[in-house]
This record gives sequence, C-alpha cells and structure tokens, in this order.
Amino acid sequence: MSPRLPPERPMPIGFPATCLRATLYILLVAGISQGAYYEALYQPEARFSERGFTELAQSVLLALSTLLLLYVRVGLRELPHVSLMLLAFVAGSLVREQDALLDAHVADGAWQLLVALIILPCLYSVIRHRREFAAQFVGYASSFSFGLFAAGFLTTYVFSRLHGRGEMWQAIREDSARIFKDAAEEGVELFGYALILIAMIELFLLTRHWARARRTS
Repeated sequence: MSPRLPPERPMPIGFPATCLRATLYILLVAGISQGAYYEALYQPEARFSERGFTELAQSVLLALSTLLLLYVRVGLRELPHVSLMLLAFVAGSLVREQDALLDAHVADGAWQLLVALIILPCLYSVIRHRREFAAQFVGYASSFSFGLFAAGFLTTYVFSRLHGRGEMWQAIREDSARIFKDAAEEGVELFGYALILIAMIELFLLTRHWARARRTS
C-alpha cells in the first residue's frame, strides 16, 4: 500500500453539522449512562459483571470502533499506517474485554495470546514504515478525532485503573468495597470506550472527506 499523506488543510465543520454531531454524541453518552443506571438498580444478579449491561456495552462500542477502522483502512485507504496502529489497539482491547469468556471456554491466558497475535504484526509493520507513519501521524494529531481518542485513552487506561483501586473504595465503604470498586472502574471505562468510538466516527468522517477530495482534485 503506497503512503498517502493527509491534506494540509483540515476538514471544515459547519455549525449545523457540529450541532447535529454533538446532539448524537450526547444521546450516545446519555444512553450508556442510563443503561448502567438500570443495571445498578434492576440487575443485582449481574451488576457490573461479565453478564451485565456495562460489560456488554463496552464490547459493542469496541466492536463498532473496530469496524469503522477496518473501513478507513481497507475501504477508504486513508492513513494506512496510523489506522493500522489504531486498529491493533482497538481490536486488542476488544479481545481483552472477552478475557473471562476466553479463559472459561478456550484456555487460561488465551486472550493474551490473541492480543499478541493482533498487536505484534501491526507493530512490526508500523516500525518498518515508521517514516510514513510519522508523516501521517502529523496530520492526524491535529484533528478533532485524535483529541477525542487521547481523551478516551486517558480515561480508560489511566484514570479508570487508578480510580478503581480497591483500597480507596474499601476506605470509603468497607462493607461493600468490591461492588463500589467495580461500579467506579467499569463505569469510567465505559465512558472512555464511548469517547474512543466517537473518535473513530470522527476519523471515518475525516478520511471520507479526504478520499472524496482526492477523487475530485
């Protein structure tokens, strides 16, 4: 695949389009928040477990993000090396979310092997084409999508892990530390995955704009 650099000018976003997308993203976040609320109140047997709404919603968000990235890379053929790295990260996260299922029905530690099989070849390809990756990343780093992705990454992989430490929640509520800890960590993680999905939607819209611009130029 030949390297394709992003256009120098960013994609213009009009005010009506911004309002529409903001409304849809607000509805998405409100919807998953309401789902977690329903789970906490009315699903005590599956509350914040592998069978609950929150865990299922996390997998759905990651699956949608993976499909969008596949279309960006294979369908639109934009940002091939950046999209490959993002695809490896998101697909690896999707597999990681299935750890309990894989450990129970495949083998203990199966998810680590699958994640390694996804990430290592992609990482090798990115390192091999590091100059093209760096050039493409410059264009992506200045986009709205990258800002959202960075926010989602920090929320999911940094803040949720620190916020969900059992010792802190044990100190807050000694008799129910486990459920408090799970609610805090999984809820924040769910929001982080929502941010990542929104970032992938924005990346899809951005690269589709670039692809159309190339065809008309």
